[in-house]
Amino acid sequence: MEAHGQAHMGVLTPAARRVLDTAAELFYGQGINAVGVDLIAKRAGVTKKTLYDRFGSKETLVAAYLRERDERWRAWLTAEVEKSPPADRALATFDALAEWVRRENPRGCGFMNAAAELPDAAHPARQVIADQKHWLRGYLRELCEQAGVAAPDELADELLLLHEGGTVLNGLSVVIDPVGIARRLAQRALERART
Repeated sequence: MEAHGQAHMGVLTPAARRVLDTAAELFYGQGINAVGVDLIAKRAGVTKKTLYDRFGSKETLVAAYLRERDERWRAWLTAEVEKSPPADRALATFDALAEWVRRENPRGCGFMNAAAELPDAAHPARQVIADQKHWLRGYLRELCEQAGVAAPDELADELLLLHEGGTVLNGLSVVIDPVGIARRLAQRALERART
């Protein structure tokens, strides 16, 4: 239990760090259900006992992987957005997203991929996924307020749908530059919201 608490707090032993890094690479690259703890332990250079001592279960490890991915995304997004003037920050989220999907998301959104693999609402990762999407919606709402739009809740919903759609379609190669298209649609939505 204490080790699980450590993982949640971000204080990891070197072995736990290797396990989490390995799990993140494998879960995102191959899929959560396709990757077993035997493979994670082997690739991380630890025993299964060490993996379980540090994380308690595969379910907890999946949640830790998603939580850490969310923390990286939030830090990246907010740092990139802060470079823009307040009136332009809602749109700047799409510029940051374009760079993120190019570097970090060749297989689409890690959270949506995980949600598709984890239908059980009681799985601990489902709450992490929901928290990530709620946070993004709240952040977009805050940026809409900074932009001075009349209906920030409505616009935040639209921008969230555009973010998610751009991210998902980016992983499927259905349209060329889906995040760029989402950005153009977001710009139109922002212009309408300001009039």
